[in-house]
Amino acid sequence: MTETDARPVGTEPEGRTAEGGPESAQDLSLAFLDVAEQAAIACARTMGQGDRHHSDQVAVEAMRARLDRVPIDGSIVIGEGERDKAPMLYIGERVGQGARGVEGLPEVDIAVDPLEGTNLCATGAPRAIAVLAAAERGGLLHAPDIYMEKLVVGPRAKWAVSLDAPVADNLKRIARCLDREVSDLVVVVLDRERHGKLIADIREAGARIRLIGDGDLTAAIGAAVAGNATHAVMGSGGAPEGVLTAAAMRCLGGEIFGRLVIDTPEKEERVRAMGITDFQKIYTSADLAPGEHITFAATGVTEGALMKGVRFFGDGCRTSSVVMRTKPHRVQFIETIHVRSRGGAAELRF
Repeated sequence: MTETDARPVGTEPEGRTAEGGPESAQDLSLAFLDVAEQAAIACARTMGQGDRHHSDQVAVEAMRARLDRVPIDGSIVIGEGERDKAPMLYIGERVGQGARGVEGLPEVDIAVDPLEGTNLCATGAPRAIAVLAAAERGGLLHAPDIYMEKLVVGPRAKWAVSLDAPVADNLKRIARCLDREVSDLVVVVLDRERHGKLIADIREAGARIRLIGDGDLTAAIGAAVAGNATHAVMGSGGAPEGVLTAAAMRCLGGEIFGRLVIDTPEKEERVRAMGITDFQKIYTSADLAPGEHITFAATGVTEGALMKGVRFFGDGCRTSSVVMRTKPHRVQFIETIHVRSRGGAAELRF
């Protein structure tokens, strides 16, 4: 499903439900989409300038400012760090109109990555995105900021694989589910030294590999979308990104299997402090994003297979996004044209 939305830059998106009526507290998908769009536009202006910290900073500031306009009593559960490490979008921070004293708003947990792929944006490389997930209170796991072993597959293979199975066995099962040969499969792996054995095992099994420098969340979304030429994501990456991936999988029907990597006493202490005692637990999307009403919104910053990057023109810009919900179950790919307003009238020029 594809939509194009043209509106003056800086204006609020018109709310609506799936039936096209006024937006309700239960359907804030377009408001969350607007938050992702504004973060993407802000950091896209820094693309290729070589300063990943600045790119991340402007994305955070834009996302935080836009979140304050959303009619929610929101709480950040996955964000930019703990209270003493980040000035905004820190874990535990209240956001939305509820943070400004408006009462009676829905209580919502928020997971954000204002710029997934800071290095990608700084160098102009593909697949940088701005992303946000939301659910009712308690609907998103507060995951520790450590590594997590991950296996992500699409809907057709999610019942056939196991995080504990040998790589070759998982690849055979995925191939069988997709009615193809192992040699036809493409597996995305973060290009890290820690993945040396994993890469060797995948190649020995006969599958193809796409090594990426950053952006395993983007790759995971692609694995759950048919026709995207990505059939699995394997390897370890950030646990907070695992929660965002789980929210997307809940909407797309795919699956993530994850297990926390607790390899130092300091990490064990941090995890225990969060109430986690089963260190061998394999998490699924239902564990990481257990909410009933989940919304996921992502906007491309630089070019990608699923979403184009932000494209600027004289009077504004054009964004490419995906916004998804679990109830009603809906996935939309949306192109938005943001137009600067002159003399009270919106002008659009390509």
